[in-house]
Amino acid sequence: MEGTTAIPSRRWPAWANATALLVAGWIALAILTLQVRPGATVVAVVFPPWWSTQQVFEAAASAQAAIVGATALPTLLVVRPDDHDGLARLHEAGAWLVMDAQAVSACFGR
Repeated sequence: MEGTTAIPSRRWPAWANATALLVAGWIALAILTLQVRPGATVVAVVFPPWWSTQQVFEAAASAQAAIVGATALPTLLVVRPDDHDGLARLHEAGAWLVMDAQAVSACFGR
C-alpha cells in the first residue's frame, strides 16, 4: 500500500464571520431606519437602476403619485402617493422599494 495523503479541508476564514455579522447589522439597521412611518404622506421610491429618468417619472405618474422632488440618484424619487392604494400602485408601476423620505433626503438630497 502506498502512503495516504491527507486532503486539505477548506476552512471558512476567521475574518469572514466578522464580515458577515457586520453586513447583517448594516442591513438590519437600514431596514429599521428606512421603513415608511405609519401615516407618512411623502415617501421615497427606488426604481430599477437601468431605467432612464424619463421612465422613472412616467412610472411615478402612472401610479398617480405627485412628484415632490428628485434626488442625486436618477432612479430615486420623492413622491406623494395617492391616499387610496398609492403604495401598491407604485409597486405595480415598477418600484423596487418604498422608504421614509426624511431618512433618504438626509443621504441623497440635492
